[in-house]
Amino acid sequence: MSLKTLQGKILASLMLGLAVVIVIGLASDLREVGQDLGAFQWALIAPILGFTLLNYLLRGLKWDYYLRRLGLGEGVSYFDSGLIFTAGMVMAVTPGKLGEVFKSYLLRRINRTPVSVSAPIVLAERLTDGLAMLLLMALGLTLYPPARMLFIALLLATFMGILIIQNRRLSLLILDFIAQLPLGNRIAPKLHQIYDSTAQLLDWRILIVSTLISVVSWGFECLAFYYVLVGLGVTGTPLLLLQATFIFAASTLFGLVSFLPGGLGASEVSSVGLLVALVGQSASGATSATIIIRFCTLWFGVLLGVIALTWFSRRYAERSDEGEQQTVEGSAVL
Repeated sequence: MSLKTLQGKILASLMLGLAVVIVIGLASDLREVGQDLGAFQWALIAPILGFTLLNYLLRGLKWDYYLRRLGLGEGVSYFDSGLIFTAGMVMAVTPGKLGEVFKSYLLRRINRTPVSVSAPIVLAERLTDGLAMLLLMALGLTLYPPARMLFIALLLATFMGILIIQNRRLSLLILDFIAQLPLGNRIAPKLHQIYDSTAQLLDWRILIVSTLISVVSWGFECLAFYYVLVGLGVTGTPLLLLQATFIFAASTLFGLVSFLPGGLGASEVSSVGLLVALVGQSASGATSATIIIRFCTLWFGVLLGVIALTWFSRRYAERSDEGEQQTVEGSAVL
C-alpha cells in the first residue's frame, strides 16, 4: 500500500477530526476556546511532544521484542523495525487501531513473512496497551466511582480472552468448529497460523513484560496530559497528576471500545466531560486541553507515520531497483 492509496482515508479521518473539534468547540463556545488556546504556555509543547516520543520509543521496542520473539526478524534491521512501527502509526485513525496490521504488509515486503503469521503481533500490542490503560485507570477509580462497572467488565473480558487463548485444547475446539461452518475450511488454516503466533505472545512471562512496558510508555502520555493542564493554568499537584492519568486512560479506553476511527468523538467527549467533572475546568478549558492532547498524541503520531511510510517506500523502491538492475546485468553477462 502506498501513500496514494492512503490519502483518501487519512483525509477523511482529518475531516472527521476537524468536525469533532468544531462540534465540541461550538458546544463550549468557540471564542472562549480560542482565548484559552491563546493563553496556553506554548513553551511546554516541546516537553509534551517529548513525552509522546518516549511512548512511541517504548512501544516500538515492544513491537521489535515481539518480532524477534516469534523469530520473524530475519533480514530486518533495528532501523527497519523502527521504520515499520512508525509507518504503522498512519493507521492509528482506523477502528480500534486494527488497521495497524498494515505493519505486517510492510514486514512481508522485507522478508516475505506471511501476514497471518505476524498479524497477531498487532493483536498482542492492542491487548497489552488495553491492559496498561486499565491499570492506569485503576489508579484513579476512587475519583469517579461510576467508571468502576466499565472497568470491571473490560478487565474480565480481557482476562477471559487471554485464558481462552492460553487453553490450547479449548482454542483448537473453537477453530475446528469454525472449520465446519460454510467457507470455514478456507480460513481455518490461516486461523491456525494466527492462533499459534498469538498463543506464543500471550505466554504469561511475555505478557507481564510487555504489559509493564506498556504501562510505562502510556504513563508518559498521561504525564504529557498533566503538562497540558498545567499549561492551561491548572495548578500542578499530585492530585492533578492522578486526575490526568485517570482521565487520559479512561477517555482512550472509551475511544478504543467505541470502535470509531481513532476513537474520534468518543475520546474527545469523554475527556471533556471528565475534565469538567473531576478537575473543575470550564467547558472551554476542558475542550482546549482535549484539542491540544489529541494533536500531541493521535495526530502527531499520524504525521510521523506518513513521514516514515514515505521513507520506507523510497528505501525499498530503491532496493527493488537495485535488484532489478543486478538481474539485468547478470543476464547480460550470461
